[in-house]
Amino acid sequence: MVVNKGKYINVPTIIAVTNQKGGVGKTTSSINIAYYLAKMGKRTLLIDFDPQGNATSGLGIDKQALEATMAEVVVGAKTLSDVIVSTEHKNLSLAPSTPTLANTEVELAQAQHRFSRLKHAIAQCPIEYDYVIIDSPPSLSLLTVNGLIAARYVLLPVQAEFYALEGLGQLLETMKLVRKSLNPTLDLIGVLPTMVDSRTSLSGQVLAEIGKHFPAKVFKTSIPRNVRLAEAPSHGVPIGVYDRFSKGARAYKAVAKEVVERVG
Repeated sequence: MVVNKGKYINVPTIIAVTNQKGGVGKTTSSINIAYYLAKMGKRTLLIDFDPQGNATSGLGIDKQALEATMAEVVVGAKTLSDVIVSTEHKNLSLAPSTPTLANTEVELAQAQHRFSRLKHAIAQCPIEYDYVIIDSPPSLSLLTVNGLIAARYVLLPVQAEFYALEGLGQLLETMKLVRKSLNPTLDLIGVLPTMVDSRTSLSGQVLAEIGKHFPAKVFKTSIPRNVRLAEAPSHGVPIGVYDRFSKGARAYKAVAKEVVERVG
């Protein structure tokens, strides 16, 4: 919160959930962390910034019925508040996307302020939020860079598998470049191990390796490999609605609390 001419203005905590590697639980983490932040009473906006639009369908939103999406926001045809839709969950709103978002990258390539379109859209949004969660695409694309420039923090989901750390060096280098030239306050809020199978020695080895590379940055809670967690998106609801007593639900609830602690 900042003061402007004697008035308090709420400045949201903006977190980009990013990993250039696909299939690491990025969208699952975005949806469920946003859901549990909302359950904690935090006014939360989830921005689906992935052309696959999985965060949109994962919250039960019919893509065919959408009048406007983040594609229109990026090219300046709509404002962010124009495309935000309410969800069935208290305190949780969504800025949806469809595959048409992928087409905007060609248009943006030669556009002015192409790296900061998302940052400006969030700054100009008149609706107040406590948290904005950005579900980024699984690539180091122009959209991903927009997310990094808009965000205060990066949350990095890392799958507990042999190739978990492969390619992360390039992402971290991109973060350094963004911090140096366009967003000096960008910081890594934490690394979130996902799809952890405690029954295997491999998961333990990968967790140890992640801890070596990111000392003091790994979340205390890791996300287990959980069938209920995998089923929830097909029903269009967060895991806390689908099965709030599952291991996956308990894990994401704990992670959301830790996010608040780390920001605070």
